[in-house]
Amino acid sequence: MLSPKTKRNISGIIPFGIIWLLFSIVYSLLERGLLGPQLYYPSTGNPYNFTRNLLVTPVFALFTGLLVGAIEILYLKKFFIQRSFSEKIVYKSVIYLAAIVLFLIILTVNANSFESRAGIFGKDVWNNTRAFFFDYAFLSVSLYMASVILVSQFYAEVSENIGQVVLINLLKGKYHTPKEEERIYMFLDIRSSTSIAERLGHIRYFEMLKEFYADLSDAIIEHSGEIYQYVGDEIVVSWTPGNGLKNNNCIRCFFAIKAAIGKQAEKYRGRFGMLPEFKAGFHQGKVTTGEIGIVKKEIIFTGDVLNTASRIQGLCNTHNVDLLVSGALVAKLETGNGFHIRSLGETGLKGRGEKITLFTVLMNEQ
Repeated sequence: MLSPKTKRNISGIIPFGIIWLLFSIVYSLLERGLLGPQLYYPSTGNPYNFTRNLLVTPVFALFTGLLVGAIEILYLKKFFIQRSFSEKIVYKSVIYLAAIVLFLIILTVNANSFESRAGIFGKDVWNNTRAFFFDYAFLSVSLYMASVILVSQFYAEVSENIGQVVLINLLKGKYHTPKEEERIYMFLDIRSSTSIAERLGHIRYFEMLKEFYADLSDAIIEHSGEIYQYVGDEIVVSWTPGNGLKNNNCIRCFFAIKAAIGKQAEKYRGRFGMLPEFKAGFHQGKVTTGEIGIVKKEIIFTGDVLNTASRIQGLCNTHNVDLLVSGALVAKLETGNGFHIRSLGETGLKGRGEKITLFTVLMNEQ
């Protein structure tokens, strides 16, 4: 079974392959239109075969796109995480283009060697290679490759900024018509945030928030959560019931976040003089999900479940606990799965006529 993080990485890599594949088909068709009935390339004299190119070029492009996507998702993007949106696109595009041009040189030398039935160091092989790379044809190919790279990088950065799941749903039009669905929500908030901000100052407090949200991201991804929104010092995470209830993912996510932040205790105390503590409220229920906005499109959730989850989180201080879960969600959790669930009785929530039963959850070793 693939982990949620692996699935997320794969779903991030695949669009690169699709973008490169589509561009390569367009390129092959444009090339055919420009060359017409010619059976050779004017710049090199090498044979031109439309049928072969229409089969080979997309396969090569798909492989290249998936390779670029893998490098981007698994390695390169983390080195540019502190750069601005435009800087990341430009810098990474230059790196990819340079690497691809180098690969094109190697590919062209080998292709010329194959066509001329000569060794790669043959005079004709290198004459044809130089003729191609100093010809307008190479410039046009390079510009075309650069445009593909820029489009794929733009997609990657937009996906990173608005969220992979949100972007895919927008492209698919999944929520163009509002839909009612069941969701689990976690509202997680930093304790004593106002006093911390006053002590650190707003700039340093913001820097701490950036570190905090960065450090908890892997825990959310690994437990199949979807970040719905950041609201100042509060983060809202959502799960479908299938993802959230499986192996108690939603509750395990909270403890994974605690572990992740705890591992960075030395960093926080060294840079900010404190280790951020936090509390969370959980609830499950029906919401209406849909696209909204004209100037700025967004997929939003509306429903009483969000207000209830937020108010449950607000009662953590009252009950002196870090985690509160509604009875509606506890009833669906896998009991005895590494957790100790303790009832805190019924309580009223502001704005709700009926009372709600609340529980706190502890890991068994606690």
